[in-house]
Amino acid sequence: MNPMHQFEVKTLVPLHVGGFNLSFTNSSLFMTLAVVCGISMMWFLLKKQALIPGTGQSVAESLFGLIRTTARDNIGEDYRTFLPFIFSVFLMVFMGNLLGLFPYSFTFTSQLAPVGVFALIGLFVSSGVGIYKHGWGWLHTFMPAGIPALMAPIVVPIEIISFLAKPFSLTVRLVMNMVVGHILLKILAGFVYSSGLVGVVPLLFVGLLLVFELGIAFLQAYIYTILTSIYLGEAVNSH
Repeated sequence: MNPMHQFEVKTLVPLHVGGFNLSFTNSSLFMTLAVVCGISMMWFLLKKQALIPGTGQSVAESLFGLIRTTARDNIGEDYRTFLPFIFSVFLMVFMGNLLGLFPYSFTFTSQLAPVGVFALIGLFVSSGVGIYKHGWGWLHTFMPAGIPALMAPIVVPIEIISFLAKPFSLTVRLVMNMVVGHILLKILAGFVYSSGLVGVVPLLFVGLLLVFELGIAFLQAYIYTILTSIYLGEAVNSH
């Protein structure tokens, strides 16, 4: 079976309004499931809160503490304002990565469109924060201090391109990691299916790779969160 078949976006409920395709797809379904599963997971872990935390509460607090520390280190004193947004981004990306590991599921974080939209939201938020905190003087970040005015026609476009490249780099990094890992899993699973008893060997590799992919699912969500925090920090602390 074609290993790229798992990345095809399929229409589940067709809907066209005013020439726009607003159909509900398998990507839409798993984005919805990611939200539901993320909220359900946090509720389950925190449903029994105590002064001395149990296992579930400890996991939730450790996870939240990790993201809080990341936000604080990269944004500074104002990190609390953005913590709900940053934690939501982490949870959404992580659940999307995780759900994609189940058989017959769909990995929406392997698609440019949804991941690109998440990155653009981060870009718009950081731009809005920069303008709100520093006024329109924030635009001077595209012309670093000490650069001669004669260099502006060269420096300003380069800085703007560099700024706009941030969501692209965020998107490509996550999408490529998800695509490569899932293709490898699909190929090895195909060897298991076609090899009979000999398929025990590739089955072991599939098991090891699946454990590795679980780590990658968390790591890529965390890296995505770190970079989002860094971009927000640059907007908050720009001079």
